[in-house]
Amino acid sequence: MRILKLFWLILVLQRVGYSSTSPHELETVEEAYLNWVKQMGSYRHSLFQRPMNKFHPCKTIKVNKNPRFGAFSSVQKAINSLPVVNNCRVIISLGPGIYREKVEIPNTMAYITLEGSGLDTTVIEWDDTADRLGQSGRPLGTFGSATFAVNSPYFIAKNVTFKNKAPSPPSGALGKQAVALRVSADRAAFISCKFIGSQDTLYDHIGRHYFENCYIEGSVDFIFGNGLSLYRGCHLHATGNSYGALTAQKRGNFLQETGFSFVKCKVTGSGALYLGRAWGTFSRVVFAFTYMDKIVTPKGWYDWGDKNRDMTVFYGQYKCMGPGAGFEGRVSWSRELTPQEARPFISLGFINGYEWLPKFGRKSTLQVNETRQLFKEKERQQRIRKEQVKLLIETL
Repeated sequence: MRILKLFWLILVLQRVGYSSTSPHELETVEEAYLNWVKQMGSYRHSLFQRPMNKFHPCKTIKVNKNPRFGAFSSVQKAINSLPVVNNCRVIISLGPGIYREKVEIPNTMAYITLEGSGLDTTVIEWDDTADRLGQSGRPLGTFGSATFAVNSPYFIAKNVTFKNKAPSPPSGALGKQAVALRVSADRAAFISCKFIGSQDTLYDHIGRHYFENCYIEGSVDFIFGNGLSLYRGCHLHATGNSYGALTAQKRGNFLQETGFSFVKCKVTGSGALYLGRAWGTFSRVVFAFTYMDKIVTPKGWYDWGDKNRDMTVFYGQYKCMGPGAGFEGRVSWSRELTPQEARPFISLGFINGYEWLPKFGRKSTLQVNETRQLFKEKERQQRIRKEQVKLLIETL
């Protein structure tokens, strides 16, 4: 830290030595320094990048609505029973039932696995909205409205439904964001889970995340945030009556290694749906091998009313299918990706998942299959080009 401060001081002294330095110039130098620190501390530049995940459980805690069958009848009480700093994998096994409570995992309690009895039988629900007053007497805000909040790394959830029961707000209503789950931690995985809400259902806030075979339901921006996340085999269901947006990704500059990738998913529902709108100036979202129902608008994407974002966002699709997948009517600033362009987004490498996810190793079958699929597509396109060249020569 002393070295970083010294680096910043040298920059300031250099500026002072060459010219009279105004307060504005000092602010510019400090901003440049902070941006440099942020970049060096990112996922791919961190000295602490090597993951330290733990999969072998040291403890299992049973939670059940019937106290006779579990150590706790509350999910939050089970979490509170753990050490403030948790350093081993703990499985919290949830019995069937509706757990009506607001739950938060603090950032020091890593390595928690939450296992439900089934995504339709184990439900955690609450009904907070952004405009509801908290204990401080001030509105909770979108961040604080979450039914379930994950702040600790290496979290895993399986077969659980996370639900915000707040009613769907009328169009244009303010302060009605109602988050079912917020994940503000690195290296979190959700397997066969449901996320039910309306506006702002899943707050994919920050960190690397993996969602597999999940069901996510909402109306407006129901997957949003600035995470680096891969959604594989998920069902994305819109419930709006008018225009809505599936995603609102908040990547703020081109150095940020964030974005959402949807692979082999399904988009269905009601209303008219944008695939995404540009919450962040450099918003990044990709859909690949995904079925899109007719609810997806032909334009596909919305720039949040800021035409400057047309030049900075990265919105793409690759080999999608269904009545809403046609690329012909898409906005001119979206992309139909080539196999080479799609490759970084469709594998677990997008989130460094081969290193920290429990069921995949570096030489996994999944990785091999993905590589083969892209290679076959490349060969197919090469054959088409050769045939086109041959046909052109024959016509000359």
